[in-house]
Amino acid sequence: MDTQNIVSVIGSGTMGNGIAHVFSMCPKITEVMLVDLNDSILDKAKLIINQNMDRQIKKNLIKKEEAKKAYSKILFTNDIENIKSSNLVIEAVKEDLNTKAIVFSHIDQLTSPQCILATNTSSISINQIAKNTNKPQNVIGMHFMNPVPVMQLVEIIKGLKTDSSIVEKTLDYVNLINKTPVECNDSPGFVSNRILMPMINEAAFTYMENVASADAVDSIMMLGMGHPMGPLKLADLIGIDVCVSIMEVLYKGFKDKKYKACPILEKMIKSNKLGMKSGEGFYKY
Repeated sequence: MDTQNIVSVIGSGTMGNGIAHVFSMCPKITEVMLVDLNDSILDKAKLIINQNMDRQIKKNLIKKEEAKKAYSKILFTNDIENIKSSNLVIEAVKEDLNTKAIVFSHIDQLTSPQCILATNTSSISINQIAKNTNKPQNVIGMHFMNPVPVMQLVEIIKGLKTDSSIVEKTLDYVNLINKTPVECNDSPGFVSNRILMPMINEAAFTYMENVASADAVDSIMMLGMGHPMGPLKLADLIGIDVCVSIMEVLYKGFKDKKYKACPILEKMIKSNKLGMKSGEGFYKY
């Protein structure tokens, strides 16, 4: 087996299984390792990938044979040792620096000196994550958008020590899976969430202050600004807890009160109104 064509994804949740899915569809990728310590999450990932591939077949985006071949390339495993021969490892675990630090310390020891160590973080500093490895020059951000099989953008974030050859190889990988890579430098929230999250936060303030209903806020942004989804519905999709977590990264990073999370978001978390994943957020599901 050509070791240059093996991609590993650590974490099989929403983002991780989507990333494994798109890489498995690439003919030049020989094998995809999808690693998760939680067997139930891994089992759910199997089901979701199958469902998403079936959806692509029904939309005539792929053929049944292509889906079957792609799915057969994915190794669902709870043994992280399987990543040893990878040329690219993408971490997609919980959005928490301490958790990511542990993962990166581990994958650093298991992988070759040439292996790209990528993180799918949506806001945490690439430089901070890189400190947990002996090869910070190999660490880079690959921020995929949700849902991964559908969304075109992959935000590529360079750390201070990221080697230019790693950047080039990462761009090549993104092009291989027919996504569009866009580069930026490490900064709290990068570009996407530095702009998106304050908008969601302001929409939450608008709703909290009874300026308009959730549906009205979203309708105005969709019909007036051309957004495919309103900011409050998008917050529900992302997860209210994730939105607040990213706002905290922005607030700590810039030390500017304009990044302070709206009180209603904090209140929603305490009431377990996390959005779609809990059945209720700004809307009921």
